[in-house]
Amino acid sequence: MKTNLKKATMLLSGLMVGSKLFAQTPDTSAAAKDYVKPFSGGGQLRTWSVGVNGGLLTPFTIFGSNNRQDFSHPQEAIGYGAYIKKQILPSFGLQADFLRGKVKGTNSQPDNLGASPYTSYETNINWSASLSANITLANINWRHDKPFIQPYLTLGAGTMNYTPKITNAAGQTSNYKTTGNGSINEVFIPIGLGFKFDLAPGINLDLGYQVNFVNSDNFDGYKYGTSNDRFSYAHIGLEFALGSSKKPQMATHNPVSSMRTEYLWENEQTKTALQREIDAEKAKNDELRNDLNTTNANLAKLTTDSDGDGVVDVNDKCPNTPAGTKVDGSGCPLAKPVIYVTEEDRKVVKDAIKNLEFDLGKSTIRDHSLPSLDRVAQLLVDKNFSLKLAGHTDNTGSSELNMRLSKDRAESIKSYLVSKGANASRIEATGYGQTQPIATNKTAAGRQANRRVEFTLY
Repeated sequence: MKTNLKKATMLLSGLMVGSKLFAQTPDTSAAAKDYVKPFSGGGQLRTWSVGVNGGLLTPFTIFGSNNRQDFSHPQEAIGYGAYIKKQILPSFGLQADFLRGKVKGTNSQPDNLGASPYTSYETNINWSASLSANITLANINWRHDKPFIQPYLTLGAGTMNYTPKITNAAGQTSNYKTTGNGSINEVFIPIGLGFKFDLAPGINLDLGYQVNFVNSDNFDGYKYGTSNDRFSYAHIGLEFALGSSKKPQMATHNPVSSMRTEYLWENEQTKTALQREIDAEKAKNDELRNDLNTTNANLAKLTTDSDGDGVVDVNDKCPNTPAGTKVDGSGCPLAKPVIYVTEEDRKVVKDAIKNLEFDLGKSTIRDHSLPSLDRVAQLLVDKNFSLKLAGHTDNTGSSELNMRLSKDRAESIKSYLVSKGANASRIEATGYGQTQPIATNKTAAGRQANRRVEFTLY
């Protein structure tokens, strides 16, 4: 039996050591499929992604009103684009965008003569390329393992090649730029915002809105006013994360969730290891105890205390003593001391009750009551008496207020007696409020009699 126990202990120890070695990497197959070991670097995440989108291009933007545009009636046209993005931090990435499409409008603003020189324009964006900072918001969440919606903002700069065509009042259409093929290269500033929705691991639905500020007033082929041209692009698209599907996408990864998973898993492993150590120690103790009982039956008799009174059975002259009973060296209950309260002792208490007064509606003891309380305190110290203080009031005021006042007055007396050396454990202070009158509350004399603190000495 002893050999088997040793083998079991060694097996448990081996399992415990194995669990410590295994604790370096938690199981993330089911409980935390998007788990990435905290502070392990970007190599554990997918940081590259590509996207495609399509939507509407229009000269109307959320900045300013139509009457400030060169053409007062903006129209919508189809646009499409693509991008590639490198996520550098969970909330910051760099994005290279490509865009094509057409921007149209009608009814140009009047010239100096008050006439509208052009009926419409159409600008073909041959190509545009820009580099933007992409700031992802709300991808760190303490409540959810993975965010479903990722708001984002973009800000960048780029260049585009476009060809503006204008139609005059006579219906003639021509290129704004008369040389070459009519195309123009110009710098622009794209500013955007949007939302991405997590459809599947590594696939996001992209809803965005972008305003493009052209560094020129020739985008629509008509220089009117002093402000440069601008246009907007509202789009919908899909984003695809590049790399191994086993890795989460950095922009949608919640590092707080991984930290929480790591903490919970390690805490569970620590508890398991500790429990195994406890079980192993219990097995050792059981083995020692069995050996001791088997090899020395007489020693077991000398250590047995059946009634738990601290005296072993061989010396216990009073077996089966009730639990909690104080006993002497032979195991028999100690005799309770007899406490005698004399008439002189009762007179000291009666004087204290007679002279006891408090401030009106308060628990503050008046000074002339203190000398008689001092004698009560000395009596408790000299004879080690116990004392019960019961506070009472009349029915003036609310029952809740009276209950609190009676309790506070009894506690006030107790505190004073303790401050004079009395044993606090031998003084009980209780408040009964107006629940136990000894006289009628309909007269002043009766109410005065009900306002009292009773002293019970024992």
